[in-house]
Amino acid sequence: MKLDGNMKVLIAEKCGFCHGVRNAISIAENVLVQEKQVYSLGPIIHNRDVVERLAKSGLKTVDTVEQIQAGTVLIRSHGAAPGQIAKLKEKKLKIVDATCVLVKRVQHIARHLAEDDYRVVIIGDEDHPEVQAVMGCAKNVIVIGDNSDLSKLPSNAKLGVVCQTTESPEHFSNMLGAIGRTSFDELKVINTLCKEAVKRQESAVRLCKQADVMFVLGGLQSANTCRLAEICKKVNKKTFHLENWNGLDKNVLFGKNVAGVTAGASTPEWVIEEFVEHLKAFVTIEKQ
Repeated sequence: MKLDGNMKVLIAEKCGFCHGVRNAISIAENVLVQEKQVYSLGPIIHNRDVVERLAKSGLKTVDTVEQIQAGTVLIRSHGAAPGQIAKLKEKKLKIVDATCVLVKRVQHIARHLAEDDYRVVIIGDEDHPEVQAVMGCAKNVIVIGDNSDLSKLPSNAKLGVVCQTTESPEHFSNMLGAIGRTSFDELKVINTLCKEAVKRQESAVRLCKQADVMFVLGGLQSANTCRLAEICKKVNKKTFHLENWNGLDKNVLFGKNVAGVTAGASTPEWVIEEFVEHLKAFVTIEKQ
């Protein structure tokens, strides 16, 4: 299979691991060297390649505290609810916290809002582990994913609004506008978006405008990668979200002059490098 030798691949200026993910992986690798039984309460990050690699080093991923009887427990980058932490302590398990500092910030803010008698509102995905962990930090938290959830909001209440860190500024602002049109006594909003996620989104949008075909690399369950792909598709319909090189249908490269590559904050550098290396047979690599 041969393509036009003049075709270029442009790599997004901002892509791949963020500090929080890199820190979580580093903590996991260090713990695995020091401890014999190491568990992760949920996947440490939403990237199957990374999870499988750490599993080979001995990291066991479980869904619930009840599945752990002894050993060391790693709190993943998405964090854990206070109730889960309490259960781990009751079982006298060793806890190593790899929660992203920005996620911890959202948890602290939610707790303080509740203490000040605000009804906590999270703009995000109720099924995402980050959001679930934040929900455990206050009572009766309301999660707003889209306009269909606005009916959950109580009338004439003090609302304290935060956002899932991986949401886009556009979605955050749209939902704030919608919430602002409801009936409330007071509205307090704290911007909890991750700046690194936003930078990746902005960089990807710039690249989408130059590319004939766009590839977004990362876990299919990764919220920040899915959001990145969603944003890219709005700008460039020829956008493909792939976990790695194995997911590529090479036919999509035919007739394209410029291919763009970006990756979510939970996508390791080696996945990006492997993808680009495999394209070298077809294209000229140019850092953009």
